[in-house]
Amino acid sequence: MSEMSFEQMLEESFKTIRNGEVVEGTVIDVKPDEIFLNIGYKSDGIITRNEYTNEPNVDLTTVVKVGDKMEAKVVKLNDGEGQVILSYKRLQAEKGSKRLEEAFENQEVLKAKVTQVLAGGVCVSVDETRVFIPASLVSDTYEKDLNKFKDQEIEFIITEFDPRKRRIIGNRKVLLVEQKAKQQEELLANLHVGDVIEGTVKNVTDFGAFIDLGGVDGLLHISEMSWGRVENPKKVFTVGQTVRVFVKNINGSKIALSMKFDDENPWNGATEKFAPGNIVKGKVARMTDFGAFIELAPGVDALLHVSQISKDHVEKPSDVLKIGQEIEAKVVEFNEDDKKISLSMKALLDSEDDGADVADVADVNIDEVASDNE
Repeated sequence: MSEMSFEQMLEESFKTIRNGEVVEGTVIDVKPDEIFLNIGYKSDGIITRNEYTNEPNVDLTTVVKVGDKMEAKVVKLNDGEGQVILSYKRLQAEKGSKRLEEAFENQEVLKAKVTQVLAGGVCVSVDETRVFIPASLVSDTYEKDLNKFKDQEIEFIITEFDPRKRRIIGNRKVLLVEQKAKQQEELLANLHVGDVIEGTVKNVTDFGAFIDLGGVDGLLHISEMSWGRVENPKKVFTVGQTVRVFVKNINGSKIALSMKFDDENPWNGATEKFAPGNIVKGKVARMTDFGAFIELAPGVDALLHVSQISKDHVEKPSDVLKIGQEIEAKVVEFNEDDKKISLSMKALLDSEDDGADVADVADVNIDEVASDNE
């Protein structure tokens, strides 16, 4: 056997590699856009930035250092300059695809950062494999601006996996729905009628406000917002506002709330405050043809009948009174059971006239009157 030349022996010492093969190497040099590997082949391997990651403008010197061990996939044996072109990204994508397939089959919950926001949804990257989450599956509520999710880590499951069509679909909504259902179940199990709780105004409508109690919503009806009259809930509450309420009723998953606390009931002590004969002050709240309703306190209205407004004939209350006008009147009737109070301004006028008559008589000089009549 003839002796081999040094060059032949050196050639034989190098391993043989093929396109598509996975090789392991040691980093011997790193530049911002290139990584050089000693892969035990006659030529070094090179990984460009585009073959390392899908993220643009990454400085490779910040993610890899000399001496690191790396695996990569052979893309091209000779780039024209004797170097082997490798891809770290493609190898990771294959591993990621396998990982996603297993996650799809097991319905495993994954966590990844949102790398891209599109018109119809968002994209996340799992081991360099892109997963698309449609806008309808990003949240359990309508999201007008998906940019809020950019660079945010979110949890999701894979609901569709077809790598041949490059169709890998994620779903975050189903997890949020499950989470809220669990929170709702736990909250309802510990919630009782009469419980006082703080909540956050979630939505305001013409008939009431929906209050988030920490995973479940309760309805604060317009009639339960105050002991007084509330004309428009939107003028009283704003979304995000913190409110103190108590549970009035629970019917399955429906929770009725109230802010009409008993200790704030304006009818407490009404028997003494509004006893017949008492002089009270109030504000004209509304009027009808037969009389005016006077607000004596928030939630306490009294009727001032048209016949009790003045000693003179009054056709209708609006001829004499105005909404918001403050008046003084005497309580002539009080019915605690029916919560009805009747007032009279005329009774005060009668009292004043009686007092004035007495005063007039006392001030008259009888002798002068007699001389004048002579």
